Formats: sequence, structure tokens, C-alpha cells
Amino acid sequence: MSKPKTPRALAETEAQAILSNIRISPRKLNLVAGLIRNKPASAAVATLTFSKRRIAGTVKKALESAIANAENNHQLDVDRLVVTRAEVGKSVVMRRFHARGRGRASRIEKWFSHLKIVVAERQQAETQNEAA
Repeated sequence: MSKPKTPRALAETEAQAILSNIRISPRKLNLVAGLIRNKPASAAVATLTFSKRRIAGTVKKALESAIANAENNHQLDVDRLVVTRAEVGKSVVMRRFHARGRGRASRIEKWFSHLKIVVAERQQAETQNEAA
């Protein structure tokens, strides 16, 4: 006997992609995630394509993964997808030292982040109202 299957945390019209332990601080990643929140999926991909930030390419791959999950796993319409959530969380912190004068040391912290992107299918009327 196996344990019962856990219910799905997302709605039927939602799909997600999760990236763990990305080597960037949560503050910097949240700036890029803020660019795509509440935008249609196609506009969000275009925004990330032309962003100058280093991490934008990684976020774009995660967004494309969420779109592919919606299309292939949940049979959602790609043209009506909207980025409903782009959550950024803290992960581990690598601590290194930097040698200073007189035999002292100072600490350098290298932050890691988690990223969760949720896309949802919206109705045509809602999408047109947001675009106007």
C-alpha cells in the first residue's frame, strides 16, 4: 500500500516552474521578477529577451519552462497565459573571507536565491481589459 496522492496545490488553469539555488542575491533577482509580474506571457518573454541584466536569461528559461509545462502537461492555451506570480526567496549563503591589513579578515557573503514562476490561463475579455 502506498500513501494517498497529495492534491494539486495550483488551480486547473495554472502551471509553474521552480528554479532552486540560483547564484544571485534575492534583491537583484526580485528586480527582474518584478518586470514580468502580471504581464501576458509573450510580453514577459520579450521583456526578458531585451533586458540588460545578467540573470534575465536564466529567468527567461524558467518562464519558458512554465509556459511549456502549461501547454504540454495541463493543455492550456499559450496565447492566453499570464504571469500571475513570480516569487523570489532566499536560499543558502556561502560565506568567504577577504584578507585585510594587520592580519585581520572580513566576511564576504555570496547569496543564492529560489525562483517560482506561476502562469495562468485568462479569459479573452480579461486579457483585453488589462492590455487597454
